[in-house]
Amino acid sequence: MSIYDAAFVNTELAKPTSIFGLRLWVVIGILVGALIVLALFLLSLCLTSRKRNRHQNQIRFPKSTTDHSPPAVSKVIQEIVHHAVPDHHHHVQPEIHVEIGKLEHRVVFSDRPSSGESRGAVSENASFGSVTVGPEVSHLGWGRWYTLRELEAATNCLCEENVIGEGGYGIVYLGILGDGTRIAIKNLLNNRGQAEREFKVEVEAIGRVRHKNLVRLLGYCVEGAYRMLVYEYINNGNLDQWLHGDVGDISPLTWEIRVNIIVGTAKGLAYLHEGLEPKVVHRDVKSSNILLDRQWNAKVSDFGLAKLLCSERSYVTTRVMGTFGYVAPEYACTGMLNEKSDVYSFGILVMEIISGRIPVDYSRPQGEVNLVDWLKAMVGDRKSEEVVDPKLPDKPPSKALKRVLLVALRCVDPDATKRPKMGHVIHMLEADNLLSHDEHRVGKNSSHSVQGHQHENRVIPRQVNNPKYEGASSNVSEGDNGNFNMK
Repeated sequence: MSIYDAAFVNTELAKPTSIFGLRLWVVIGILVGALIVLALFLLSLCLTSRKRNRHQNQIRFPKSTTDHSPPAVSKVIQEIVHHAVPDHHHHVQPEIHVEIGKLEHRVVFSDRPSSGESRGAVSENASFGSVTVGPEVSHLGWGRWYTLRELEAATNCLCEENVIGEGGYGIVYLGILGDGTRIAIKNLLNNRGQAEREFKVEVEAIGRVRHKNLVRLLGYCVEGAYRMLVYEYINNGNLDQWLHGDVGDISPLTWEIRVNIIVGTAKGLAYLHEGLEPKVVHRDVKSSNILLDRQWNAKVSDFGLAKLLCSERSYVTTRVMGTFGYVAPEYACTGMLNEKSDVYSFGILVMEIISGRIPVDYSRPQGEVNLVDWLKAMVGDRKSEEVVDPKLPDKPPSKALKRVLLVALRCVDPDATKRPKMGHVIHMLEADNLLSHDEHRVGKNSSHSVQGHQHENRVIPRQVNNPKYEGASSNVSEGDNGNFNMK
């Protein structure tokens, strides 16, 4: 370019323009700068959009590697406001997980037991007052979710007149649903940690269990701070009431009825121990937890202290809890729990049914305070007939009585390894025609042997409450030998 061309360009660029009188080179500079800024802005938009798409793809399609370890899940029951987001992933959860929401709810169960007591509590900030949707069928294949409003209507706002039971973990109300169905509603106490454990244990233990000798869990209610369990209503009280309540001089519990209750309880426990995986250890077998229907069929209830035990574990170590007089000595001393602990409690229960005595009675003379020691001494002295409940309306067959006592003594053997399994207990009880040939008609035919009792209009005797046991040792002392020669 010659010097004349350069001078011409400079002259042209220096000419003013019509845009605010700016020179041409200034306008060109402004346009170039604007183009650069626009290009940078479009580039940043492109990068941001790509990063956002990549993040969404990672959420929608998480990376699947060779690591198949279970996801970390909270070990407490959590209350979550759910906004109808479908869950397409079905992972195995290590703990029970409750989700409650406006449009749907579900309880996810684990295939593995809890390794210990639940720690922590539920968030109480979530509000369920706006839920107006009626009770829905549970997503579990069992039971249903009840609203608090429905259960309050069934119990007349949880009035005291509807209370049919009360314990250390909750109050049980009689409820009548809109269709006339009677239900038992267990309202867990307002101790958050205890209520959460109780709720988790009972739902996890018997939510899906169906057996004629186990009380059926119909559903549940989780709203705000309320934790409620809904059971079938058993309309004839519990065994403790009929054994130790005010029934008069003659008990309506005949020998056939008592044997039927013993066998029914054994079958219920055998199902928990041998028919489920993981097995369920009840941990609180006692007379007040054995409910009776109008045909005197036994139904095991109150799984609030139950523990789950995997097949690969022979025991679980836990805090000692139970009821005084029923706790197995090795469990009381070491905290090591397995199904043989329930077998010991069952043996105490059998002794209680046969003798009509409570496990530990300080009002009796020395030597008769402890039921196990007294009964072992009586059987050892060949006085088996003298241990029978004096209120029993009919004298039991000697052979049948001795066999039942032998089963009870084997169940309370000080060596837990020598105690029989519940399946073996059933076999021993049903052997050699122990039961009457008309056992299946026991509820219909027993009234003729009971004077002054009309079974259709009988009044359930007032329950006698036994103290809860939460110590670290047991007052039950064992003899040197749990086996006796019974002829």
